[in-house]
Amino acid sequence: MADFSVSLGSLMQAPLPSSVFFLAHFLLFLHPADVSPEDIKVIGPGESIMALVGEEVEFSCHLSPYQNAEHMEIRWFRSQASNVVYLYQKRQKPHDLQMVQFRNRTTFDDHAIADGGVVLHLHSVVPADEGQYGCRFLSSEFSGEAIWELEVAGLGSDPHVSLEGFKEGGIQLRCSSHGWYPKPKVQWGDHLGHCLSPESEAIIQDSRGLFSLETSVIIHGRAHNNVSCSIQNPLLSQKKEFVIQIADVFLPRTSPWKKAFLGTLVALPLPLALLAALCLYHLHKQRSSQEKMKKQAEKDQEKLQTELDWRRTEGQAEWKAAQRHSVDVTLDAATAHPSLQVSEDGKSVFARPDPAPGAPSPAPHDPRRFSGQTCVLSRERFSAGRHYWEVHVGRRSRWFVGACLASMARPGPARLSPAAGYWVMGLWNGHEYFVLDPHRVALTLRVPPRRLGIFLDYEAGKLSFFNASDGSHIFTFTDTFSGALCAYFRPRAHDGSGHPEPLTICSLWATGARVTEENDSDTWLQPYELSDPSRVCGEALS
Repeated sequence: MADFSVSLGSLMQAPLPSSVFFLAHFLLFLHPADVSPEDIKVIGPGESIMALVGEEVEFSCHLSPYQNAEHMEIRWFRSQASNVVYLYQKRQKPHDLQMVQFRNRTTFDDHAIADGGVVLHLHSVVPADEGQYGCRFLSSEFSGEAIWELEVAGLGSDPHVSLEGFKEGGIQLRCSSHGWYPKPKVQWGDHLGHCLSPESEAIIQDSRGLFSLETSVIIHGRAHNNVSCSIQNPLLSQKKEFVIQIADVFLPRTSPWKKAFLGTLVALPLPLALLAALCLYHLHKQRSSQEKMKKQAEKDQEKLQTELDWRRTEGQAEWKAAQRHSVDVTLDAATAHPSLQVSEDGKSVFARPDPAPGAPSPAPHDPRRFSGQTCVLSRERFSAGRHYWEVHVGRRSRWFVGACLASMARPGPARLSPAAGYWVMGLWNGHEYFVLDPHRVALTLRVPPRRLGIFLDYEAGKLSFFNASDGSHIFTFTDTFSGALCAYFRPRAHDGSGHPEPLTICSLWATGARVTEENDSDTWLQPYELSDPSRVCGEALS
C-alpha cells in the first residue's frame, strides 16, 4: 500500500479551495469503493467433511473478500435450496421452513457475521444426516453458495465373544457387536494371523441406520486355541478386536483306540495296563510339548520387551536432544477466534463461557482473527533453525496442536493437512489420537500425554511430536516448508469432557528434565525436577 504523509499544517498553508479539494480526495482514498458482487465468493468447509455418530459437526461459511452479512439471508440446505437445514433472515432466525429432522438439533453462531463469517453446529449426528449440504448468501446485490459432502461414521461397541458349546466335533464361538456405520467388516483369525471361515454371519441395520452383527465359527483341533474376532470400520480405517484363548482340554479330539480300550478293559488286564502306560506316556509327551511352547512364548515376550525398551530409550534420547533448542512461545491474542480467550501473559487459551441470554455476542475487530477455525497462533515466526516448545493439554478430550504457515493467519476453514499448510496432531473423544498426513493416520500411544513436546527442524523439513509425560517419540512430519511457520493451538471450544482446562504453553526453565521408569501398570510417572517449582506446567500422571 502507498504511504501518504499529510500534515494539518501543510493544508492550512495552502489556499482554502485547493486544501478542501485535496482533503476530499484524501478521505475518498481512505474509503475505497465497494467490491463488485461478481468478485465475492462463498467459502464453505471444504469438499468433504466427516462426523461421528452421536457427536457434533460444524458447517462454517464465510464471504471472500470479507463483507458484512448481517442484512443478508443465509440459508443452509441439503441437496437443494428448498430443503432447509437452517435459515437466518434479516437479523431474525425463523424456523418454520426448517426440515423436521433438523429441528432442535442446530445452533447458529454469528460471532463473526459482521465480517461475513457464520457457523452452524449440527448436534447428535445420525447416519441419515449423510449427504450433500450447502450454504447460500443472498441480498439484493449478491447471491452465492458453497457445496460440500458430509460423511458419517460410527465406531461400534467392543466385540462380545461367547463359547456356545460343542458342535460338529469342535467348539462353537459366537461374536456380536452393535452401533457401527457404515456396514463393518468382520473377520475370525487364529494365533498365526490366518483367516478362519465363519459358520454363519448376519449384519442387520436398525431403525437408526446403525449396523449390528452376529457371527459364529467352529474351532477344530489344538492349532486354533487362540482365536480372535476383529471388526473394522471401512471409512475410519479403525477396528476393534477381541482375543479368546481356549485350553487344549476343552478341544474335543478323536481317539483311535477308544473301542480297543473298552474291549481290553473287559477281556484282559494286561492290555489294560499297557494301554494305561501308553496314556501316561502320551500325557507326559503332551505336557512336555506345552512346557516348551510356554518357554518359547516367554522368550518371545522377553525379546519383544527388550525391543520396546530400546525404542523407548532411543525416543527419550531424541526428545532430550530436542529440549536443548527450547524457545519461549507466546500466543498472539489478535489471531484468536472470538469464542476463545487468551490469558494476559499469553500462555493459555480456553473457550469463553456462553453469553447470558440476551447479551450481545463478541464480534472480531482485528482482521487477523480466524473466522472459520476456533484457534489461535503464536506471536513468534520461525523461518530457520531448530525450535522446541511444550504444550500442556491436560485431560481435555478434544484438541489440535502443532504448526502452520504464518501466511495462514487469516484463512477460511481448511482441512488440517500438510497440503493445506498445517502440520498438527489431534485428539478426538478423549482416546482417538491421530494426524492428517494427508489422510487420517491413527496413533497408538502407550501412555496418554498430558503434555506434548513439539520440535521444529526447519532446514531438515521436520516437525516432531513427543510425549513429555514419558519422553517417548509419537510422530514426525517430513516436508519442505515454503515460508515462515508459527505455533498452532485449537482447544476445541465445545469440549464435552469433565476437565475443561485450557491449553497452556509451558515455560521451559528447567535445570534438566528427567523421566523415571514407570511401574508395571503404567499408571504413574514422577514429575520433572525444576529449579523453580512455581513454574511447573502441567502435572504428573496420577
